[in-house]
Amino acid sequence: MGLTIAQKIIKEHLRSGEMKVGSEISLKIDQTLTQDATGTMAYLEFETMGIDRVKTEKSVAYIDHNTLQSGFENADDHRYIQSVAKKHGIYFSRPGNGICHQVHLERFGKPGKTLIGSDSHTPTGGGIGMLSFGAGGLDVAVAMGGGAYFITMPKMYKVNLTGKLNPYVTAKDVSLEILRILSVKGGVGAIIEWGGEGVKTLSVPERATITNMGTELGATTSIFPSDEITREFLKKQGREEDYIPLSSDEDAVYDRIIDINMSELEPLIACPHSPDNIVKVSSLKGTKVDQVCIGSCTNSSLFDMLKVAAMLKGKNIKDSVSLSVSPGSKQVLTMLADCGALSDIIASGARVLECACGPCIGMGFSPNSAGVSLRTFNRNFEGRSGTADGQVYLVSPETAVAAALTGEITDPRLMGEEIKVTMPENFLINDSAVIEPATPDEAKNIEVLRGPNIKKFPDARPQNDSLTAELVLKVGDNITTDHIMPAGAKILPYRSNIPYLSKFCFGVCDTTFPERAKAAGDSFILGGSNYGQGSSREHAALVPMYLGVRVVIAKSFARIHIANLINAGIMPVTLENPDDYDKLTQGDMLSLENIYDGMDNGKLVLSNKTTGEDIGLVCSFTERQKAILKAGGLLAYVAKEC
Repeated sequence: MGLTIAQKIIKEHLRSGEMKVGSEISLKIDQTLTQDATGTMAYLEFETMGIDRVKTEKSVAYIDHNTLQSGFENADDHRYIQSVAKKHGIYFSRPGNGICHQVHLERFGKPGKTLIGSDSHTPTGGGIGMLSFGAGGLDVAVAMGGGAYFITMPKMYKVNLTGKLNPYVTAKDVSLEILRILSVKGGVGAIIEWGGEGVKTLSVPERATITNMGTELGATTSIFPSDEITREFLKKQGREEDYIPLSSDEDAVYDRIIDINMSELEPLIACPHSPDNIVKVSSLKGTKVDQVCIGSCTNSSLFDMLKVAAMLKGKNIKDSVSLSVSPGSKQVLTMLADCGALSDIIASGARVLECACGPCIGMGFSPNSAGVSLRTFNRNFEGRSGTADGQVYLVSPETAVAAALTGEITDPRLMGEEIKVTMPENFLINDSAVIEPATPDEAKNIEVLRGPNIKKFPDARPQNDSLTAELVLKVGDNITTDHIMPAGAKILPYRSNIPYLSKFCFGVCDTTFPERAKAAGDSFILGGSNYGQGSSREHAALVPMYLGVRVVIAKSFARIHIANLINAGIMPVTLENPDDYDKLTQGDMLSLENIYDGMDNGKLVLSNKTTGEDIGLVCSFTERQKAILKAGGLLAYVAKEC
């Protein structure tokens, strides 16, 4: 039996376990990346491990999230990351150099290699045939120290693409179509491989848009073949030597095959407040638009930006619309300027923002009250834009420009003849904004610089054999990490200060939660299906841990978040009967006994002391995960093992 692309890379990097679906495996990691919203904590964790130098082939620290420096906090974190990177063998991408996923694709990613990053959209690297995973900062810290990365061996899905995209239909529409088919939890436990004859019509930036959006499916990761199109991209980046061909075997077996004829697609749009709430753009014709944002790690490549410039050339955006454009990297911005396309964008009335995540994470450019904002981003969770009642839609760059020019949601196919852009023969190569690490000898004399906002990593507590505590919060389905630990300009600067950050925990759901959780001491949380979807931010586990949460009960969990909970020493368990969700009420006093035996046999009995009812729970942990929980989290486990 042949192997899929992902299985081939897994086999080559397998450290432990069997490639059997559902079993735990560990992988050797070749590269890591961090960004500053999660990176500060990851490097504090790395320092705690006491390892002098990273052991990966390449590790890169990016500054792309917390770039709005309204106080000392972000600047201090940047200085800390730069100094710790210099000392420990990590490349440092300065603020303004670009968004981590865009820059890594351009300058560092390699087909056939493994990559984990402390950002959920790290699977963008699958656009050039990397096996790339989003992970919590602790997992990244361990990988930088030479440790393995543990995952559950995924199922293999294949999407066969046929036909080719019609004018004004884009890779973003392919992404939205697969979300329409699978939903935000339809990819859980699977790696999605993209293949078929239609793949040959897609450039690397288009492929990267699709693998980036694969995160919203809940998939472990997504991957494309590495072929002549990949080789051409790497050649233009001056990195042809990094190319290797990668394809699945003809007799590879998949758990599910999905067919998409790109010729039949039309422009799609994800409506508030979920990436899978998808309809045809034409069905929303005439909806007034207040704001348009173009950019993010999903659609900020030179290919996307040249199309945007071509559509805007010689035109003015509607008086009623505010338009922002964020190029994905310094390379993209400079090349736009050199060819004159940037002038076309500026002349239209657009505001050009720096090469950073910006509005995607609520870091500025929030919409007006109840404003309709069309964004080329990957997420439209409630409140994520920074405006609590903002109505955020996800679209392609072409649909975004059409709305900016007309002032309403408009099918871009009505905008005239097809826009064609010519890509340059070579990209501008200038890595001056990437600072190389010191040599081992030089590193001995480097001081790590810490500002007053950087606080000690919170101490986790071992999971005891019994627990009696209050159910301090009950929430519904599809609770995202933005619900648990919001982003935005007011909160992100405190990512390295868990005590202060805790004031905002679950603020979207219940502003009284932090105070009640602290008063309760130990506590339970109850969630619905797909609990913890979205960002890889481990703060969504570390902050509840700091506030005393010991167990999270849910109908089901998102992959990265369940790992982050275990790493933080919080026990995630699922309801044996999902209908029992209705038998639990916020404020109930709950009890678990014989937790260690329950971990071993996979089942626990939850006693509701308030109602007198018993409820069955499922706890499926590997031996390693049980040891982590008993130790009080991954850091304590690693220290014990060493």
